[in-house]
Amino acid sequence: MFAFRQSSFEAMVRAYAADLYRFAYWLCRDRATAEDLVQETFRRAWQHWPSLRAERAARAWLLTTLRREHARLYERYRPASVEATEEELARLAEDSVTRAVEMRDALARLPAGYREPLLLQVLFGFSAAEIAQMLTLTEGAVLTRLSRARLALRRLLDPTLPEAWTKVVS
Repeated sequence: MFAFRQSSFEAMVRAYAADLYRFAYWLCRDRATAEDLVQETFRRAWQHWPSLRAERAARAWLLTTLRREHARLYERYRPASVEATEEELARLAEDSVTRAVEMRDALARLPAGYREPLLLQVLFGFSAAEIAQMLTLTEGAVLTRLSRARLALRRLLDPTLPEAWTKVVS
């Protein structure tokens, strides 16, 4: 029984190790952490292998386990506190207010046809389909306007960007 269990587990490892590594790397963007996540996923899978009812569900089971392992990394994570002087905090607050004013002014300079869909999406969380219904447009038109609004905002907020990065077709 143990030999069958071990051979079926080894076959599963060979079948899914590359997929798990790609997913882990996509989640954390760090090679060593991705390898650790895959190893921990397989360790947990080995512990619970007898409880797996259908081996065809193994891939989804492993991906879910890996995602949960990744989340566990952040449950234990405690960022280091940083000491800041009152002057530094005041400067940061001032910079934040300045950026907010710049963003408000840039939004105001956008044509209404671009501004309205962007604000409906960003501030209120409406989907493109919902915005299309509200503005009596097609969903494709809304997506185009959202894309053009973002490009126009980039140009307004940073005029030093190359033309190719911020080209808006009117």
